[in-house]
Amino acid sequence: MGTVTSSPGLHRAFPVPDGLEGQRVDQALSRLFGLSRTTAAEVADGGGVVVDGRARGKGDRLTAGSWLEVELPPPPGEPVPARPVEGMTVLYDDDDLVVVDKPVGVAAHPSPGWDGPTVIGGLAAAGYRISTSGAAERQGVVHRLDAATTGVMVVAKSERAYTALKAAFKERTVAKGYHALVQGHPDPSRGTIDAPIDRHPKHDWRFAVVSGGRPSVTHYQVIEAFPAASLVDIQLETGRTHQIRVHFSALRHPCVGDTTYGADPTLASRLGVERQWLHAVRLGFPHPADGRFVEFTSEYPPDLAGALDVLRADT
Repeated sequence: MGTVTSSPGLHRAFPVPDGLEGQRVDQALSRLFGLSRTTAAEVADGGGVVVDGRARGKGDRLTAGSWLEVELPPPPGEPVPARPVEGMTVLYDDDDLVVVDKPVGVAAHPSPGWDGPTVIGGLAAAGYRISTSGAAERQGVVHRLDAATTGVMVVAKSERAYTALKAAFKERTVAKGYHALVQGHPDPSRGTIDAPIDRHPKHDWRFAVVSGGRPSVTHYQVIEAFPAASLVDIQLETGRTHQIRVHFSALRHPCVGDTTYGADPTLASRLGVERQWLHAVRLGFPHPADGRFVEFTSEYPPDLAGALDVLRADT
């Protein structure tokens, strides 16, 4: 798995200039480094902005004279280094897109401070041609999975596919299905979590259900119950950062192994799981070439399958 570290040549540190007093972080980065507001916001969301020793979000305001540290993305046009990804398999491939089964410890694309393997780097190493749309460090990426989340992910190969898939995700014509093992037993066993999500008001590296956050909707159904946990099938209507993890934490049923959002580490340890138990089990969308709906599925990786074996044996 990758580690968080500085990227050579991309670290910048200096006092906040007087002219940026009171400006939002994303606005300031745009002015300082010529980044788009979207890219600047992603740098902050990825933990790449530190002010006086504390990570800051894109909407935080700057104070002149504070010590600003920034981890910048690769320069525009710089190709993602080709790096083979052990355990990543291709489920489908044609002229428009490639669908992969992403293993644990692999990010979707490079980001500030991430030194581990990426889906884009792995595809490049395997000789796949990816769409040139999007920022250089994430060309072809139309959606993302957390590094610790495994399962199905699609990447655009053609410009037509990139445009069509981005539109499908925006218009919510994509079916995103996940399986999660959560602590305890959600009540009711089938329901919808409709709660807005935004950055945590006290901890910038986390997200939370907050008033005034972005609308976020998660549909779920318990498919198997155990004494200490439940296996849940989840359908996402929206796709916010950490949405499943945040919503189930708010219900006081965090994903097993997700200590960031309040999970009991002893249960994960007993099950041999060293990450949040969350798997993208299926992904369906209209194919860019002809509009027909296609769907792809993924089997559980060994650590998650093993955890279920332990739970079933104890039942």
